[in-house]
Amino acid sequence: MLNDRTSPLSLLATRRSGRPRDLVAPGPDAAQLDQILEIAARTPDHGKIAPWRFVVVGPEQRDALATVITTAYRAERPQAAATEIAALEQFAQQAPTLVVLLFSPRTASHIPLWEQELSVGAVGMNLLHAAHALGFAGGWLTGWPSYSDAVRDAFGAAPERIAGFFFVGTPSRPLEERPRPDLSAIITKWEG
Repeated sequence: MLNDRTSPLSLLATRRSGRPRDLVAPGPDAAQLDQILEIAARTPDHGKIAPWRFVVVGPEQRDALATVITTAYRAERPQAAATEIAALEQFAQQAPTLVVLLFSPRTASHIPLWEQELSVGAVGMNLLHAAHALGFAGGWLTGWPSYSDAVRDAFGAAPERIAGFFFVGTPSRPLEERPRPDLSAIITKWEG
């Protein structure tokens, strides 16, 4: 069973993201979403500088997000095919809940930028863990919209960057396991 919530370890051992296009209502209500974001923020954060922030995109804002994304894409790629534009419009409409996670580097801090980047990644993983622990499924997407300055500017400004779009909802079909790394290929013992 994927996302088995019978114990904390079973959830971690069976955690599986949901494909955002397959996530449907219900999504988390306002109190559940607040809980998810509060848990996400309980992450390693050297210096307690919170080099990240969340932007919640409500269902009533999805059309506006689709417009931002497609306008930015057309400006960068004026010859874009209709299928590319349709895929980007669909990107903005997935799942009942959407949280945009922004990396907000604290450039005046003595904390190395690399450590700040690691922290935002941990926030993203905690967000998914919290969503799954509440019985939902989440998917973390990047893709072209995450790397567009014009899309980023709809949520913030440089030097911020979009760390990802987090889609949360209920799976419309059973989750499928994906291949995982062979541990013998990724674990070594240091011999000193």
